[in-house]
Amino acid sequence: MKVFIGHDPREDIAWRVCRHAIRRHAIAQHGADIAITALRQPQLRTDGLYTRPPDAGASTEFSLTRFLTPHLAGDAGWSLFADCDILFTTDLRRILDGVDPSKAVHVVQHDYAPRQSVKMDGQVQAAYPRKNWSSLMLFNNAHPAVRALTPALVNNATPAHLHRLEWVREEAAIGALSPAWNFLVGEQDPPERLPLGIHYTNGGPWFAETCDVDYGDLWRAERRLWEQSAIGEE
Repeated sequence: MKVFIGHDPREDIAWRVCRHAIRRHAIAQHGADIAITALRQPQLRTDGLYTRPPDAGASTEFSLTRFLTPHLAGDAGWSLFADCDILFTTDLRRILDGVDPSKAVHVVQHDYAPRQSVKMDGQVQAAYPRKNWSSLMLFNNAHPAVRALTPALVNNATPAHLHRLEWVREEAAIGALSPAWNFLVGEQDPPERLPLGIHYTNGGPWFAETCDVDYGDLWRAERRLWEQSAIGEE
């Protein structure tokens, strides 16, 4: 499985802590690191893979570049995209347990109406079908629907077509991940057990206005671990 994490300059620290948590748990549980690639829009533009006009309304620079993940993976295996504001609390390889190889993509199939009108960095909170499904996507790169998710499609399809997974023509081809992999802080009540993926979707502890969010202490603890190991890190 190849892992791709969205990167936005406004949340660079979130990306670094997200990557650190993934690598730390992978090494602790399997003794082996996991390859992680940052989706940086400027580089994707330089490489000619992302050519859409700048979108001032996009909440992050990786709002649509995330759909380039299977193309960038470059093989017929599994590839995973995650927002940078997710803190994983276990070995990310576990997400492959029990997945259905007949499905095109697996996501946590949230069904909710946003509780807040404003999300991270003071942006307006929009409500739409399949909201937050695309914040964590496990792609089956061998599936025809995923093979058709080419840079040409990503650069020309509407944002709604992409985020609502309408490129998967058959709804039955969308697999369901356990809700524990994409717990929405501030939108869902904390469960009894620690989520596998804590998604600070309305803003995380790295923003002053959301420093007191649920599970913020866990993120800050991970940041301290990163700071202790980040000497010389790019």
